[in-house]
Amino acid sequence: MQEISIAHQIARSLGLDKRAVQNTLDLLEEGATIPFIARYRKERTGSLDEVELQRIKDRYRQLQDLEKRRSFILAAIEEQGKLNPALKEKIEFADNLQDLEDLYLPFKPKRRTKATIAIERGLEPLAKNLITQRSNNVYKDAQPFVNKKKAVESVEEALEGARHIIAEWVNENALVRQKLRKKFLRQGRIKSKVVKSKTEEAGKFRDYFDWEEGVEKIPSHRLLAMIRGANEGLLRISIAPDVDEVLSFLDRFFIKAQNEAADQVEMALKDSYKRLLKPSLETETRKALKQRADEQAIAVFAENLRELLLAAPLGQIATLALDPGFRTGCKLTVLDAQGNLLEYTTIFPFQSQQQKQRAAQVLQQLCRKHNIKAIAIGNGTAGRESLQFIQQSDLPAEVRPIMVNESGASIYSASKVAREEFPNLDLTYRGAVSIGRRLMDPLAELVKIDAKSIGVGQYQHDVAQDKLKERLDETVVSCVNAVGVEVNTASKELLSYVSGLGPKLAENIVKFRRENGPYTSRAALKKVPRLGPKAYEQSAGFLRISGAKNPLDSSAVHPEAYAIVKKMALDLNCSLAELMQDSNLRNRIKIKQYLCKDIGMPTLEDILKELAKPGRDPRGEFEQVDFKEGVNSIEDLQLNMILPGIVTNVTNFGAFVDIGVHQDGLVHISQLANRFIKDPMEVVKVSQKVKVKVIDIDVDRKRINLSIKQAEEAEE
Repeated sequence: MQEISIAHQIARSLGLDKRAVQNTLDLLEEGATIPFIARYRKERTGSLDEVELQRIKDRYRQLQDLEKRRSFILAAIEEQGKLNPALKEKIEFADNLQDLEDLYLPFKPKRRTKATIAIERGLEPLAKNLITQRSNNVYKDAQPFVNKKKAVESVEEALEGARHIIAEWVNENALVRQKLRKKFLRQGRIKSKVVKSKTEEAGKFRDYFDWEEGVEKIPSHRLLAMIRGANEGLLRISIAPDVDEVLSFLDRFFIKAQNEAADQVEMALKDSYKRLLKPSLETETRKALKQRADEQAIAVFAENLRELLLAAPLGQIATLALDPGFRTGCKLTVLDAQGNLLEYTTIFPFQSQQQKQRAAQVLQQLCRKHNIKAIAIGNGTAGRESLQFIQQSDLPAEVRPIMVNESGASIYSASKVAREEFPNLDLTYRGAVSIGRRLMDPLAELVKIDAKSIGVGQYQHDVAQDKLKERLDETVVSCVNAVGVEVNTASKELLSYVSGLGPKLAENIVKFRRENGPYTSRAALKKVPRLGPKAYEQSAGFLRISGAKNPLDSSAVHPEAYAIVKKMALDLNCSLAELMQDSNLRNRIKIKQYLCKDIGMPTLEDILKELAKPGRDPRGEFEQVDFKEGVNSIEDLQLNMILPGIVTNVTNFGAFVDIGVHQDGLVHISQLANRFIKDPMEVVKVSQKVKVKVIDIDVDRKRINLSIKQAEEAEE
C-alpha cells in the first residue's frame, strides 16, 4: 500500500483531517518529536495536541507492522504455489492482523495433526464427499478407503479420519473464526476456580476462588488479578460463550441436509469446537482481554505519573531534608536553593531524652547557619513522629516542616545515577537528598528514578513491560517539555528527556557547561559537541537560559521566531525587554500583519501568551498538607473521623489516600462522589488534597476504608 493511503486510513480511523495526518507523518519521518510538533508546528497539523499526535504515531506503527505481515504472508503462500487471485484480494484488503492470520492459517506450516495423518492415509476424498452431505450411506462410501497398508483398519477408522479432516477445515475457516471470535468477546464468560490443593496458599485471591463474569465488562484490575493467580498456579481460568449457542451456530453454518453424511459432519463440528476452535479462540480471547487490560492499566499509570511529575514545586529555597528512622536515627542533609548538598549528619531524637535535646540543637544550628526555609520529611516509618519532633524543636517561625512522599527514594539512593552524583556518600544520605529535592522540584528529581518504581500504578508488574516502559517514557518526555528546562542547573537525566536530545547529548551539554561555565545564550548550545542543527531545532524552544542577554532565551519562544518578535518591538519603537514587561505595548500589536508562510495565527498567539508570561511554569502553586495531630498510626484511627489527606494513587477501582498513618487508605470508586462514575480520575488526581471519612478499619490486615463523599456530606 502507498504511504498516502496509510495517511488516509489513519485519518479515517481516528476521525482526523487527512492533510494534518500526512503532515504529521512527514514531520515524524523528518525526525521531529511529538512535543516539538505539538508546540511549534501547529500550522502544519491543524493544532493537533500531543494525545492526537501520539495516536497517529501509534496507528502508523500498527499499520507498518500490518504491511510487513501482509507481505510475508503473500510471499509464503506464493512460495507454496497456492496464491490464487481471490485469496490475494482477500489478503490485500484485510484491515487487521487477526483477519490476516485467519486467512493464512490453512497455509501456515504446522506439526503433524490428526487431520494431516488422515490425509496421508488417503482419506481426504472421503472427507470431501461427506461435507457435501449428499449421502445417506456413509458406511458404503467409506468401505473403499479401508486399507490396512495405510493403517486404516475399518470403516469406523476411515470415517473418524475423515471427520478429523473436516474438523480442521472448520477450524481454518476464516469467516467461522471471525464470527466465533466476536461471540467469545461479546458473549463469553470468564470463570476462575481455585486449584484445590492450593486453597491455603491462594488466600490473597480469595475473591476469585469461584468467580464468573462476562468478559465484555470485566474491569482491568479484576482480570489482571485473575491472570496473576493463574500464572502463580493458584487459579484456573476458562473463557467461553455458552457451548450450546456455539454448536447451534456451527450447525446453522455447515449443516445443509438431514442424512448420515450430515450426522458425520455434525460430529466433526463438535470435535472441531472442543479440540481446536475453543482452545484456540480461548487463548486469543485471553490475549485480547489481557491486551485491553494492559492498555487500561498502563493508561492509569501514565496519568498518575503525569500528575505526580507535574505536582507543584516548593521552589528554589534552602531546604533541610530528613529521612526518618527510629533505631538507626534520622539522616539529615542540607541543600542550598539549587539543590546542592552542603552538609549532612544523623540525629537520634527517639533514643533518649538527652539524644532528643541534642537532636533539637543540631536542627536549630543547621537552620540558622544555612537560613533554612523548609524541612522535607520522608513519609515512611517514623515520619509522623519526626514531624512532631520538629514541630516541638523551637525552630524559627519561617521554617516550614513538610511531609514528602518518599516512594522510590531508596531506589534512587542505590542507583547508578546516585553513585555518579555522590560517589563517596552513604546511600542513606542519598535518600535524604532525594526527599529534599523532590520537595523543591518533583519533576527534576523523579526523572532520575525508573518510573515503574514510583508506585503510582496498578498491577504494573503484570502488564507488558515493554509497552509500559514506552508509555511512561512518553509521559516523562511530555511533562519535561511542558515545563521546560533551565540549562544551567539541569541534571543530565532531566536534559535527556528534552525534545531532540537524549542521554549522550544531555551528557555533552553538562560536560560543556562544567568545562566552559554557564551558557549565556541558546545560540551557545550550538558549540556543544555533536549537537547539530536538527537537535538544536528540536530542543531550543524547551531550554531556558535565565539571565541571558536576549530575554527571549528564557522563554518558550523558539529561536526561529525571534526575528518576528524583534520586528514587533521595532514597529513599536521599544526593546524586547520593554515589550515583554509592558502589557500596553503588547496590546498595540496588530498580530495579523506578522503572518507569513511558516508562521500562522496559532504560533503568533502562542508568542503573545509567552511574551506576557515568559517561561511560565504550567504547574500550580505549592500547597502543604497538614495531617491531623495525634493521628500517627492505624491504631489512632476511629470510625467516622474526618481527616485531611493527599491522593497517592488512582486505580480503576478507586483511590488511595495518605492520611499520615504509614498505611494508605482506600476510597472505593463508590465512595468518591454522590453520582455514578466510571473513571475515578473524573473526581481525583494524584497529589490532590482531599478530606476523607474513616468508614472501616481492619488493624490486623492493615486495611483502611475511606469515603470522600461521606466526608463532604458531613461538612455540609
